[in-house]
Amino acid sequence: MSENSVSPSQRPTQGIQDDEIDLLALIGSLLERKFTIIGITALFCILGVAYALIATPIYRADAIVQVEEKKASLPGMDDLSEALGGESGSNTEIELIKSRRVVSTAVDKLRLDIVVEPVYFPIVGEAVARRNGDTLPDDEVGGLAGYLRSTWGILLRLPLSRFEGQEGIRFAWGGERIDIQRLVVPQYAIGSTLTLIAGKEGNYSLYGPGDELILRGQVGRTAKKDGYEIYLEQLVAKSGTLFTVVKKKYLGTVISYQRALSVSERGKDSGILSLTYEHKDPQLAERFLEVVSEAYVRQNVERQSAEAAKSLEFLRSQLPGLKKDLEEAERKLNDYQVEAGSVNITAEAEVLLNQVVEIESKIAELQLEKSEIDRRFTTDHPQYIAWQEQMAELKSRKADLDKRVRNLPQTQQDVLSLRRDLEVGTEIYTQMLNNIQELDIVRAGTVGNVRIVDEAVVNTQDPVKPKKALIVVIATLLGGFIGVAYVLIRNALNRGVENSDDIEALGLPVYASIPESDNQRKFDSRARSRHLHHPEGLLTWNDPTDIAVESLRSLRTSLHFAMLEAKNNVIVVSGPSPGVGKSFITGNLAAVIAQTGQRVLVMDTDLRRGYLHKMFDVDGKVGLSDILGKRAEVSEAIQQTRVSNLHVLPRGKAPPNPSELLMREEFTELMEQLNNEFDLVLVDTPPIMAVTDATIVAQHAGVSMLVVRFGKNPVKEVDLCRRRCEQNGINIKGVILNAVERRGGVYGYRYGYHYYHYEYKPEGK
Repeated sequence: MSENSVSPSQRPTQGIQDDEIDLLALIGSLLERKFTIIGITALFCILGVAYALIATPIYRADAIVQVEEKKASLPGMDDLSEALGGESGSNTEIELIKSRRVVSTAVDKLRLDIVVEPVYFPIVGEAVARRNGDTLPDDEVGGLAGYLRSTWGILLRLPLSRFEGQEGIRFAWGGERIDIQRLVVPQYAIGSTLTLIAGKEGNYSLYGPGDELILRGQVGRTAKKDGYEIYLEQLVAKSGTLFTVVKKKYLGTVISYQRALSVSERGKDSGILSLTYEHKDPQLAERFLEVVSEAYVRQNVERQSAEAAKSLEFLRSQLPGLKKDLEEAERKLNDYQVEAGSVNITAEAEVLLNQVVEIESKIAELQLEKSEIDRRFTTDHPQYIAWQEQMAELKSRKADLDKRVRNLPQTQQDVLSLRRDLEVGTEIYTQMLNNIQELDIVRAGTVGNVRIVDEAVVNTQDPVKPKKALIVVIATLLGGFIGVAYVLIRNALNRGVENSDDIEALGLPVYASIPESDNQRKFDSRARSRHLHHPEGLLTWNDPTDIAVESLRSLRTSLHFAMLEAKNNVIVVSGPSPGVGKSFITGNLAAVIAQTGQRVLVMDTDLRRGYLHKMFDVDGKVGLSDILGKRAEVSEAIQQTRVSNLHVLPRGKAPPNPSELLMREEFTELMEQLNNEFDLVLVDTPPIMAVTDATIVAQHAGVSMLVVRFGKNPVKEVDLCRRRCEQNGINIKGVILNAVERRGGVYGYRYGYHYYHYEYKPEGK
């Protein structure tokens, strides 16, 4: 048994809050466009995967250097090291590693101011070259490279034909190697891109920034011309392979590598420095870090040796004066003993003598440090202040000892003073000789206080960039975000009516909301594929159980009661603009009304573009325009359709003056005649906002209905249409909201109505 569908509409529940309704509408719009969002997300995901596969990998080289505390190999060397200023901090060593002196050593040794790159096929060529590795591909190479070369190579070579006298120019596909040992260019060409084209048997051609031929050369020989000089040590490439050559500014190159070099300390005050450098060429990254590490260690040794040499020079300059003072003190003591005879000092004086000698020896050592302190530090430096405090303390202790010495007998004071001068001089002179000997050892065997713990190394199996998984995830998330944003922005920019409440706020009741039909959309697509402007046939014929047809049956009931108060049985169906679906509504509504047994006439008054005769599959050569032009009788123009009781009056031939024809008395008489002959006359008109025809025809209607398309006609346009009708004395009975879209993921439609319908159920199920 089968049951006919019924589709009553129900107003939205007023208890739902506005913010909840907005949220439902927002979710519904996203679910409605879910395939758009999924498509954009998938596209970005694919792009992310493609980028991750073809992006140039970046490798990281790392090395570890230790800055050691200077250890003395002989007694007294620690004090000497402190006298020379001690160790430099890790921050100082980091800046030294990144200094221009150290980095420029690597730039010079590796010739980093000369940049040579093979010219690859656009976008994917470098990825193909990496896959081929160090092996030059055969001329008849297969796979992706062969396909690109055969399919796109000719087109992409066209821009390369600018190189005069060169044939067979080609891209690099992997395995190419080139080593330029020397490159000199004129000042104006520094930073400009030169082009080197490999030839046969080690020959090559060099073109200038303007693609002019500069010179031709051969591997292993220096080539010179017009201020250019180049020496190639190696060139492995197929004949015609292109290379770009750039001689960069030296200082700019050094600065760029300084910025790229990263140095950090592992742990606070650990003295362990980590050096890292990233580059797409793993061998270059490793070699650069290796040269930088070696240059840093070497300059550290040179610095330590230079400091030792300066200190040694200073100590040797002080030695003659100290020796003279020592000899003078010895002479004075001998003279006094000869004059006064042998004089023994007491035990108390002996103790004082030892203390005085110790204090004055320390004071003398600090005096020797004074010149070094003055050279290395300012007066407000902590180490300079510490030296002053230490000197003041020693002088204070010496003053106390001097007071005790003055309490001794004069003879004891004289002997004590002479012996003090002699012993202090001997102590200082001996210490000076020891320091000179130690500094000689330091200078001869300086090894510095830094060492390379881990040599530079690169993990070629794990590039640091790109992070493929992260790129794909970010691309997918970005695609999802853009997809959602696109849908929301599209909905925001689309100001068409999506809620029946907006229409009713204008004082226009909504008689029916017709859902968008998937089947009708298929019919439209089929018509477009056959190059037809409009579909043939009615949805009511093709699928009478479609939900849109069920809604038209509901509209039929509503119009039945509306016609009870009408002045005649003529219903005019109009719309604000083209494409709202008024012809669809008129034709299918007429069909469902005719099914009730009423004699119905569908009248096409769109004398410009009407196509109802195509929808009903009838002959449209004779129609309304022919009747008004008195070229045909009414009975000749009206045609029976395949539906019983349903007739059609086509538009006829398109006249040059449609509005004038409709304003004739003959049209008024025709409408009265048709009103008497048929139970119901449905009139399809042109758009109200486009031409005046609709307002002319509506003057003869008992009921005027306005078709508004969901999401297309803005509220302002509907209101303007209403006001234009009122100005012409036309009362719009109600509105038909057409092509209402489904709200994704929930039952019902986005304007808030819910449809409950039965579907035909096959017998036995």
